[in-house]
Amino acid sequence: MLQDKKIGFIGSGAIAESLIDGILKAGLVMPSQITANDVTRGRLDHMADRFGINTTLNIQEIIKTSNILFLTVKPQIINSVLDAIAPFLLPSTLVVSVAAGITIGLLEAKLARIPIIRVMPNTPVAVGEGMSVLALGQYAGEENGQLILTIFAAVGRAIIMDENAMDAVTGLSGSGPAYAFVMIDALTDAGVRVGLTRNNALIMAAQTLLGAAKMVLETGEHPAKLRDMVTSPGGTAIAGVHSLEQHGVRAALIDAVQAATKRSQDMGKKKHE
Repeated sequence: MLQDKKIGFIGSGAIAESLIDGILKAGLVMPSQITANDVTRGRLDHMADRFGINTTLNIQEIIKTSNILFLTVKPQIINSVLDAIAPFLLPSTLVVSVAAGITIGLLEAKLARIPIIRVMPNTPVAVGEGMSVLALGQYAGEENGQLILTIFAAVGRAIIMDENAMDAVTGLSGSGPAYAFVMIDALTDAGVRVGLTRNNALIMAAQTLLGAAKMVLETGEHPAKLRDMVTSPGGTAIAGVHSLEQHGVRAALIDAVQAATKRSQDMGKKKHE
């Protein structure tokens, strides 16, 4: 599917590095098919040394040699990047933006009639366990979507959704690692409180959440059913779950996702003002 594609990255930060790592480990393309661009020569030298890919400081060069062009830059500079690439893009070039909060409408206003895909990944792409959601622009067809799904599946899981869900995606999976880290930290403190060493408590807390998440994904069972399998009558787990319910942990997590979603909506409105 990607064997004959040349892939370019404008911006060579953490997300680009994670994607390139996943792409190459999955054997989707050869290093010679990837080119990275950045404003910093040192960063490009690092990418070349680590992956053996092509690098360039010349933004026009990467545009001319890429079938798929990733915009892996901060949202604050996306407008200047779009202005720089717009005059040189071919209509056949597939542009993929991971700039947070930048809508397809904004991208298409700058890049007329170009196939565009917007992606919201989360930070665990760095360890190959990310959750990425794709939204297709009006000129990006199903085949384009499948190409980019394949790439993001190399660093976790990926699905396609309508763009109008992106604020909710930001509130749940985009911000979700922060909620998980809070829970791991709290469980670690709890382990210390009941007599475990901090290091052992941290390993136990993190692995327990990892294992529970894997059971949900791999069994396809509803979380409530899996919870019921753990909570035997009059046992320890149901006592702990009862305490969680008394302290409103479920409601607090729902509120957190709602608050993050609203914040994403508010930030999006400011970008359009």
